[in-house]
Amino acid sequence: MEKTRVLVVDDSALMRRIVRDILESDPRFTVVDTARDGVDALEKIGRYAPQLVTLDVEMPRMGGLEALKEIIRRYRTPVIMLSSLTQQGSAVTIEALALGAVDFVPKPDLKHIESRECLARELLQKAAAVPGARVMPAPVPQKQPVSVRVKEATQAKARRVVAIGASTGGPQALEKLLTALPGDLPAAVLVTQHMPPSFTRALAERLNKLSALDIKEAEDGEPVLMGKVYVAPGNFHLEVDGSHCVRLSQTPPVEYVRPSATVMMKAMASVYKNDALGVILTGMGKDGAEGMIAIKRQGGMTMAQDEATAVIFSMPRAAIQAGVVDRILPLGEMSGMITALCRRNVNESGSRL
Repeated sequence: MEKTRVLVVDDSALMRRIVRDILESDPRFTVVDTARDGVDALEKIGRYAPQLVTLDVEMPRMGGLEALKEIIRRYRTPVIMLSSLTQQGSAVTIEALALGAVDFVPKPDLKHIESRECLARELLQKAAAVPGARVMPAPVPQKQPVSVRVKEATQAKARRVVAIGASTGGPQALEKLLTALPGDLPAAVLVTQHMPPSFTRALAERLNKLSALDIKEAEDGEPVLMGKVYVAPGNFHLEVDGSHCVRLSQTPPVEYVRPSATVMMKAMASVYKNDALGVILTGMGKDGAEGMIAIKRQGGMTMAQDEATAVIFSMPRAAIQAGVVDRILPLGEMSGMITALCRRNVNESGSRL
C-alpha cells in the first residue's frame, strides 16, 4: 500500500514533533518533512510534492490563512488546519474552511495524555479521508445588492422545513448554498454540520454576515420560523417538537456523531411530513441516510450533492445507495432547486413540496 506523503507545518517545534510522531505511528502515512512557517512550507511543497499538509493557523512571516491561499492556488494540495480552541481560533478556522481547507483538528491541552490521544485519534481519522478528497477553492465572492442583506423580519412559524446535513467540506458548501437562497424563502432551514462546540457558533455567525437569511446557532425551545436558518450546536442533536419548536438533546451519538443529521431529519419527517425537504451535502461517513429514508416514508422530498462537487462523497453516496434520493445535483444548482420546491404551491395548505 502506497503511503500518503505529509508535510507538517507549525511554528512550535514541540507540536511539529507530536504531529509527526502521530502520523508516523500509522503505516498509512509518511512525513516527508516539517516546516516552521508558511514561507518554509511553500518551498517544501514545491520540493517534496506532499499529498497532505497539516497547517497551523498562527505563524510568523506567513500565517496559516495566507499560506493556505497560496497552497490551494499553486498546488491544490489538501490541507488540514490545526486550530486553537479559543473564540478567535474558531472564527479563523471557519474562514480557512471557506477558503478551501479540507478539514481541521482542534489543538487540545497537550499537558494531559488523554488530550494527546484525542488529537491522535482525530488527526489520523481525518488524514485517512484525504486521498479521496477534492480541494475546492473558495468561489469568487458575488457582490450582492444592499437590499439582499436586509433580513426578512417574521414571526410566522414555518410550515415547510429544509433539513441539511454536512460534514467534511460542509462549511464551504453551506456558504455557497445558503448565500444563494433568497431572504423571503417560504421555509425554515435546519443545519447539522459535524463540528465541535464553539466552532458551530462561529460558523453560524459567518454565514449570517453573508446571507440574506437570518442564520443563528439553534437554542432549545425557540420557535422554528419562516425564513430563518438554525445551526445545530456542537455536541447537541437538533430536533423539532410537535409545537414546531427547537429541541436540543445530548442523547447518544448516532453513526458516531452528535449532532447527527439522521436524528434531525427523523424529527423533521415526524413533524412536517410531506412538507420536509432533506438535503445531504459533502461529508465523510453515512450520517443522514436513515434520516432521508424517514423523510421519503412521510412523503417528503430529498436531494444530494453530486460527486463532482463534493469534497468527500461518502455521505451523499450512502443516501443515494439507500435508494431514497429524488435529485442528485451539483452544488451550484441546489439553491435554485430548493427555492423552487419551497415555493411550489406555497399557498396550498398541506401540499407536497
